[in-house]
Amino acid sequence: MSATLIRIKLPQHLRTLARIDGQVELHVDGPVTQRSVLDALEASYPMLRGTMRDHVTQQRRAFVRFFACEQDLSHEPPDAPLPDRVVTGAEPYMIVGAMAGG
Repeated sequence: MSATLIRIKLPQHLRTLARIDGQVELHVDGPVTQRSVLDALEASYPMLRGTMRDHVTQQRRAFVRFFACEQDLSHEPPDAPLPDRVVTGAEPYMIVGAMAGG
């Protein structure tokens, strides 16, 4: 299976940390899932390890959300396939810093 080019939008604080200007485009090998996209992102930008998911458990951080095709994928299984529009590059995979407050 060949690598798939995925577009990823990161929140400003993660772009600053990784010294990225704008959207990221990464090649993902194998099935395109949240896990494979995050694995590829962290491999290309090691300074992002631990910012989106826990180092040990690989669980999503509480104030990070994952979206694609106007759907919140934050609670989907990490190995569930991403929507076809993300796989084809028509839509980006978005990582968003959640807001909290009172």
